Amino acid sequence: MAKIVAICISEKKGTQKVNVHEGVLIENFGLEGDAHAGNWHRQVSLLSKEKVTDFVTKGGNVIDGDFGENLIVEGMDCAKLPVGTRLKINDDIILEVTQIGKECHSHCAIYHAVGDCIMPREGIFTIVIKGGKVKEGDTIEII
Repeated sequence: MAKIVAICISEKKGTQKVNVHEGVLIENFGLEGDAHAGNWHRQVSLLSKEKVTDFVTKGGNVIDGDFGENLIVEGMDCAKLPVGTRLKINDDIILEVTQIGKECHSHCAIYHAVGDCIMPREGIFTIVIKGGKVKEGDTIEII
């Protein structure tokens, strides 16, 4: 079963996030304290740990949150989940995939800091259908 290995937030859009290890996902809003939270279709971003590891193996020097992702998930290829897929964290939190990747019109601070950004091609975005507390080690599954 897949699990969450990092929970990251930032105060400003387009910047690296910081791993806060736990947080609160708020229904129809996103991750509490994150700049991307709000009433729109990209409330919470997810990225596969395996994709981050591949980037590091190829010489990238990054830590959790450097690509602007909210949740890093191990054991699930996030980019292969179609729009509309619902994810369950533990027994109570429900997320719904709304977008796979995103187009970057100009390079953000993340790209300039690490030389590339995998979020546009490997990340996914979700809305929070049902909120709750989330922490590292929590399970996440497709429902």
